[in-house]
Amino acid sequence: MLSVINRKGPLLEGIFRKSTCINSCRNLKEKLNSGDRVNCYSKSVHVVACVLKDFLENIEGSLLSSKLYEKWLGVLNEVTEKEKINAAQRLLTQLPKANVVLLRYLFGVLYNIEQQSSSNQMTAYDLSVCIAPSILCPPNTCSLELEDNFIKKASLVQFLIENCLKIFGEDITSLLGENSKSCHNNEKAAVTEKQTVESKPVRVIVISKRAQLQNATKSPCGPSTYMSTV
Repeated sequence: MLSVINRKGPLLEGIFRKSTCINSCRNLKEKLNSGDRVNCYSKSVHVVACVLKDFLENIEGSLLSSKLYEKWLGVLNEVTEKEKINAAQRLLTQLPKANVVLLRYLFGVLYNIEQQSSSNQMTAYDLSVCIAPSILCPPNTCSLELEDNFIKKASLVQFLIENCLKIFGEDITSLLGENSKSCHNNEKAAVTEKQTVESKPVRVIVISKRAQLQNATKSPCGPSTYMSTV
């Protein structure tokens, strides 16, 4: 699912935000849960994004760990950006390895989407509002989350997206291969290169000479001419 979103999401307006068909989401979720082979590339990207969010929400203890809920919210209390990054990295070391692996893939995709926000209208803030509730939940899931804490949580995820290369490593943007923007640029470059080769101008030199015929002065039409092309 992340691969599909990474490939098609950056140039798709409102990814993670636009509502989609509930039945389509339910059908895709049921097929995935049953173990059936599913070609997610044939599905609507909005449907895939919706099912992914549902999957993240149902990770036991939440992806960022409910046990570290208060500590995650406290990251933004650090003074400098470097201190915030260091605090986030320390908390990552306290997560299960599988969680960290998934987070690296997830934030690599979110970063790629955010980089094309002028096209998809999804800034780091917009993405954080959509994703934050799915990856960090309070320890007591029965209690309603305070609005102030939700704002802090969204701000935290926004910070993680904007600084994910420093936090997770610069290679996270290519873990799932090229995204739609990269592929689009590569295709344009290939076409341009092909056109450059096929349309390369040929230098043509045209030389005009007058034939020095012995009877040129006697010809009623005047001296004859011929054209030679190199």
